[in-house]
Amino acid sequence: MRKITIIGAGQSGLLMGIGLRKKGYDVTIITNKTGDEIYNGGILSSQAMFGAALDIERDFGTDFWEDECPKIDGISLTVAAPDGTKAIDWAARLTTGHANSIDQRVKMPLWMNEFERLGGKLVIDEVTIDSLEIIAAECDLVMVASGKGDIGKMFERDAEKSAFDKPMRALGLTYVRNMTARTEYSTVGFNIIPGVGEYFSFPALTTTGTCDIMVFEGIPGGEMDCWGGVSSPEQHLDMSKNILEKYLPWEADRCTEIELTDDNGILAGRFPPTIRKPVGRLPSGQIILGIADSICLNDPITGQGSNNATKSTKIYFDSIINHADKDFDSAWMQQTFDEFWAYAKYVVEWTNAFLLPPQDHVLQILGAAGQHPETAQKIVDGFNDPRDFFPWFMDADAAAEYLKKIAQP
Repeated sequence: MRKITIIGAGQSGLLMGIGLRKKGYDVTIITNKTGDEIYNGGILSSQAMFGAALDIERDFGTDFWEDECPKIDGISLTVAAPDGTKAIDWAARLTTGHANSIDQRVKMPLWMNEFERLGGKLVIDEVTIDSLEIIAAECDLVMVASGKGDIGKMFERDAEKSAFDKPMRALGLTYVRNMTARTEYSTVGFNIIPGVGEYFSFPALTTTGTCDIMVFEGIPGGEMDCWGGVSSPEQHLDMSKNILEKYLPWEADRCTEIELTDDNGILAGRFPPTIRKPVGRLPSGQIILGIADSICLNDPITGQGSNNATKSTKIYFDSIINHADKDFDSAWMQQTFDEFWAYAKYVVEWTNAFLLPPQDHVLQILGAAGQHPETAQKIVDGFNDPRDFFPWFMDADAAAEYLKKIAQP
């Protein structure tokens, strides 16, 4: 029986561990928090998962909240005008299956229990370079699914694939209840405030039941880069409301009665989107493999984090199974990452484009979607598979051809 150790118990680490246990592998997951500590701790992310990623969870048998979690039926997009009105405003239903969002404080403890129920070994410990040397010597393969601390530094930043070397947004998350629901159908509601930042919200399931997640993306140094002086949950909620009242009055109208789901339902921070090389080398020369966010960390502006992690897990999982009893050498590790990168490079390029001032052709397409439902549909379904944005959305010449085509009677 092949012995595999996974460092990190998040979306990718636990999904991989559960999948491998079902295939009979000897799997250990090492993480620094118990399920209870996660459940009772602070929020971890603003996860919204679309159809293709949810199908992978279903295939792995980990979709425990299908009936309980509120469904996200579509995506809406609004661009704010300087006078406080809506310059662009449209919505469309997803045709690729509903999306959903489950607070990782809910998801991860249950997945940890499921992993142990299947015979996996869950170890609560802090992993150091020295302890990782011992682990690697005892295992056929070590995968790192957490990019924090000294272990994350084992993976070299890939300057060729990383477009930015600094944070591109100041991030704020607020989990609330009592937000007024959208009419007709639920959406991930994107709002773009040119020169200031972005705001989006969507229904989710948290520790206290159903909720809405508010995501603020402020351009560094701008007016939405405002979380530094916030020191309490109450101040965080007030800041969230103030941003909407100033820039997005139509969203503020939905939030007159909101309150925090819990005092831990807030998060603020910033990080540079970073791509790292997948093979880490320990001081002894032993090698370890990076997976998901540990080597491909995107800004959450396009909501692809958990989707990317899940698709990465599926590609790595298939590669492990197909590799049978052969050595997990550096060539196999690089090839496995390259298979993932063949998909992820499109996600990264598309996401990075939204972190820069929008190009004219993108604004033209977003505007055209308000008059052409088929264009809105094409954009909305692209969130399920961002490869579908190429080249018509990302390339100026291809966009011109597309816009010319849809303008024809």
